[in-house]
Amino acid sequence: MKYFFAIWIPVLLFANVVFSQEMITHKVERGETITEIAKKYQVTPYDIYKLNPDAQDRLKPRMKLLIPSKSGLKVTTNQSQITHKVLPKETLYGIEKKYNVSDADLKKANPFLETDGLQIGQILTIPGKKAAANQEKVIYHDVKPKETKYSIAKKYGITIAELERKNPEIIPNLTIGYHLLIKGNPSKNESALQKEAAPASVKKYNTYQVKPKETLYSLSKMFDLSQEELIKLNPELKNGVEIGMLLKVPATTSFPAIQENKVYADLTPKNTDGGRKRIALLLPFNVSNLEDDAVNPVSERLKKDKFLNMTLDFYAGALMAIDSAKTLGLPIDVSIFDSEETKYNSNAASIINANKLQTADALIGPFYQNNAEATARLLTSYNVPVISPLSKDAGNSIANLYQTVPSNEILRTAMFDFMRSKRGNIVAVVDKKKSSMIQYLSQSQPDVKLVPLNANGNVSAESLKSMLVTGRMNYVLMETASIWMVKTTITAMLSAMPNYQVQLVVLETNDAMDSDEINFSNLVKLKLMYPSVTRDNNSPERVAFENKFRKLNSVSPSDYATRGFDVTFDTMMRLLQNKSFEDTVNTTATEQFENKFEYYKKDGLGYANRGVYILYYDSDLTEKVAN
Repeated sequence: MKYFFAIWIPVLLFANVVFSQEMITHKVERGETITEIAKKYQVTPYDIYKLNPDAQDRLKPRMKLLIPSKSGLKVTTNQSQITHKVLPKETLYGIEKKYNVSDADLKKANPFLETDGLQIGQILTIPGKKAAANQEKVIYHDVKPKETKYSIAKKYGITIAELERKNPEIIPNLTIGYHLLIKGNPSKNESALQKEAAPASVKKYNTYQVKPKETLYSLSKMFDLSQEELIKLNPELKNGVEIGMLLKVPATTSFPAIQENKVYADLTPKNTDGGRKRIALLLPFNVSNLEDDAVNPVSERLKKDKFLNMTLDFYAGALMAIDSAKTLGLPIDVSIFDSEETKYNSNAASIINANKLQTADALIGPFYQNNAEATARLLTSYNVPVISPLSKDAGNSIANLYQTVPSNEILRTAMFDFMRSKRGNIVAVVDKKKSSMIQYLSQSQPDVKLVPLNANGNVSAESLKSMLVTGRMNYVLMETASIWMVKTTITAMLSAMPNYQVQLVVLETNDAMDSDEINFSNLVKLKLMYPSVTRDNNSPERVAFENKFRKLNSVSPSDYATRGFDVTFDTMMRLLQNKSFEDTVNTTATEQFENKFEYYKKDGLGYANRGVYILYYDSDLTEKVAN
């Protein structure tokens, strides 16, 4: 099976840090990632690595990890000022809110912020504030329509856990109009007033008619309700969303304009203003490391360094796109720089200043999420688009940052939206060890039913058939790393095929699916389906690209090489439309050789890509895009 597009990240060593807080022990399950574990405990991967250096090498099943109960922070007081060490994921806005200082005052006390931007590990001087916690200003926030716990916590630079700790009433549900305590410790009188300010349950309702292309997920987001709450108000939704359905929804909700799926189009150059466009690529060649490595020659480094190979592949693909632009005579100037990246640092700031990239029309890179975000912040006031080419982290929302790789959450959502658009009956076979998936389904996909497992933790044909319906496609979502569980699920589905329409679905592949013990022909019979960032493309244009790439580089293009071409070429075409890059993003989706670019605005700032393919195994033993 074709693996999903993944980013290989080199191992970094972290210094030992002592936290004065309680620890949680987590036993790693097969298939779990550091990102999933960090999200589960509401910490960052950085927090986990600091306490578990061995985890940087490889996560192993049954490995025990120490998890901090909350992020550690060390500040040192100095009479009228304190210092703050910048941690991963922190922003200037969040730090300024935390210490109640202005942007101007913070930058005046730390002049290097103007030139270098905010960097991990920097020691900031916080001017004119005392560190006494009991002097912290009390801050409240009234919940507005469409706001979420995540967006509110991010706005004030706190975590969701901190928000819920101060407002335990919102743990089950966030209600519009609720008077939230954000920071500080209110007096008894203030606490009483806050409770009085909490709104009563909504009792007035409006009627809403379902429009084409709307799904249970999009409707729940529109009305700021969970899918479970929406189904409770409208039990008929249990059978799927249908065009024209009349739904009961809260009267306090205004109906926003529906964002229809964008039209896919081939962008052709339309630059008539006579000016040339300027693009810069910031790629992590890390040449200085190669030159300083006297032990391993470059040839040996190339054999071992996967990150460098990925960079060179992306670069080779980008050069093909640049060459295409030159052949077409497009008015574009491209500069390529070595971003000299580690996971949390790059020399982007010095490159930008030395080459006046504040006047560039777009930047592609850096590769790492943290560095792409830092670069975007440096150029926000200049409105220069920064295109993050490889990171699939959800990351922070920054006005001029464009994430080109759909996140895992977008992949999952696309898969469920597709199944619901077909009015399918969705059931799930989930390994008991996959607690994170069980929690995800419960919270985000409450209408998906779990198939009961037997005493051995496997599924039987009888229990599966009891969950199926006739006359509709039954999508069986399977989530397990157990080869035996894969085999028993397939056997149960094959036995149901004479009487039911069934199709096997996975959200991501794993070693169990690729095992020699799994009969590939059975996966074809069940038309195995899954979401993917990329697709196979055998068009004449793609074949010509592959032949030319092989002629120039003596190898076939890897996924990274093709992505290098797709991202670079798509960026150039968007810049040549007689409108801003953002305007093209808001109006047009594109499809290049293997990648889609269907950007959408997230959290009111910045853009992410929801261009996802739904692939399935066809009877001719090839992968095809599901319509």
